[in-house]
Amino acid sequence: MAKVDLELVKMVLTRNEVETRLVADIIKEIQQESAAETDEEKEPVVKKQYVVVVYDPEGQLEGMELTGSIVQIPEDESVYTAVERLHRAGYEFNTTKKGRRMPVKTVGEVCENVPARITKEQKIWVKHKEPCFLLRTDGILPTENTGKHIDKRKKDA
Repeated sequence: MAKVDLELVKMVLTRNEVETRLVADIIKEIQQESAAETDEEKEPVVKKQYVVVVYDPEGQLEGMELTGSIVQIPEDESVYTAVERLHRAGYEFNTTKKGRRMPVKTVGEVCENVPARITKEQKIWVKHKEPCFLLRTDGILPTENTGKHIDKRKKDA
């Protein structure tokens, strides 16, 4: 709804020859309603944590290309609930009219096709509709330009 300045409302009402007392009553009522709207308690913002859900159809992390989705769940929840939340969102979507026509069958399809309003109800937020590539690393920064890391024990010996 558009926000309108109270002075503008007052000016329009007086221009249309509305009684001064009636204008004052209308302005007072508008002020009371707007104060009531701001007094209503809003739902607190949920702190979230990121989780990368990796698709591993073979059951192994060994492979050349792994893909996954980046999702967020509430910060105070265990990361292991992310997959369960995606499953519930998929079940919920499959009960809708569109879901009955084109049901989702995999976690990847849930991330790509289920609307945000359904995933939000399950308290999971999918950050990218398209899958992302997952790269593995040993976690050690290289110290030479060759891109290989040096074992400090061998260097000192």
